[in-house]
Order: sequence, then C-alpha cells, then structure tokens
Amino acid sequence: MKTILVVEDEQGINEMVCDYLEALGFSTLSAGNGVEGLKLFRNHPVDMVLLDIMMPGLDGTEVLREIRREGNTPVIMVTARTGESDTVLGLELGADDYIAKPFSMKELAARVRTVLRRSEPAGSGTSEEDSSGEILTIGELVMDRSRHSVTVRGASAELTAAQFDILGKMMKSPGRVFTRMDLLQSFQEDPYEGYERSIDVHIKNIRKLIETDPAHPEYILTVWGVGYKMQDPE
Repeated sequence: MKTILVVEDEQGINEMVCDYLEALGFSTLSAGNGVEGLKLFRNHPVDMVLLDIMMPGLDGTEVLREIRREGNTPVIMVTARTGESDTVLGLELGADDYIAKPFSMKELAARVRTVLRRSEPAGSGTSEEDSSGEILTIGELVMDRSRHSVTVRGASAELTAAQFDILGKMMKSPGRVFTRMDLLQSFQEDPYEGYERSIDVHIKNIRKLIETDPAHPEYILTVWGVGYKMQDPE
C-alpha cells in the first residue's frame, strides 16, 4: 500500500483529500503546517508528498527544498491559480507536478496515480515498452530505465520522475523535435495546455544536471518556436 503525506494548512481540504485517497486504497499521513510535514517526512517512509505552497511559517517551497536535499521522493505541489511565480519556483526546486486550487478529486487522483506510476523503475512494469530499450546511450549520457538511473560522464545524475520521463522520451528519439505538448504527454495522461510552460522549467533543470555548460547545451537543444530536440554532441 502506497503512503501519501498530505501537507495542507486548511483543515477541511486536508481531511477531504486524506479521506478520498484512503477510499482509493492509499495510506495517508496528515500535516497542518510545513514544520509538522517535514517531521513526518523524516520519521516515516512515504511514497509521495502532496504539498501546499501557501502555508504560514515554513511554506511549501521551503519544505520542498528540504525534501530535495534528502532525496527524490515524488512531490505534487498544490497552488492557487494566480500563483504562477510560485508554481515555476516549485518546479525549479524539483516538484514532479502541480495542481491548481480549486481542483476536483478526480483530477487529484489521476495526478497522484500518474506520478506514482512513473516513479517506478521501468522493469517493474509488464508492458512491452517497459521491458525493451532499458539502456539508452547518447554520447556520455547513459540512462538505465530498469534501475531508474542516469549517468553523465561517469557521474550519477539525480533526476526526479518527471525529469526522467522527459529525458527518456527524448533519448529514445534523438534528432526528433518535440513540442512542449509532446513532452507533457510523456508523463501526464490528460495534459492541459496551461501546463505546457512547466516543460521549460523541467528542461532547465535537466540541463543543469547533464550539461557541462547549461547556458550552452550540447545534448538538449532549443528549437525556437517549436520545442526541443536531443542530439549527440559527438
């Protein structure tokens, strides 16, 4: 049974989300503020964190910073529709996805399941796609899908689940130009156009991890007005 940590200071929303997730078969832990959320995260094994951004005291972005210092546990940020800058910051800090308030429980469930599924190593699935092409290599960039690992120039690169899926899709088709929506569909079952710009943030973070000089990338190139493509720098 997967355990989800819900960090939300609005008690009504917190209880509603926990009740709904438990009805779907998940186990939940509940925190009403960032300090309590970090304490639970550090003291209990969790499979995912549902993290509100706007909380008094220690807000969601600070909690996310701490979570990312300690590992790549999947995180979905919860944000107000007008909080675009907060959303971008959350993604830059390594959030896997975000959902805007007010949200439906159906949408929440879909996003939770998608993030949890893509955080599993490719070898844990049963589909033909999961069982083939487990090792992808471009130049000095190597992805092992079965181990959910990436190395570049022999050093390990710690990617979030979303970053891993985006990079994997591009590495499987070097030279192909991907639109933002193409890449969004690699990790969202029901992509929304309003989420397309989040791809730019994910690409920026991936470049920081794999490029020698992120300002002058050799692997992931921008195709202006269209999207991005992967190339072999050699």
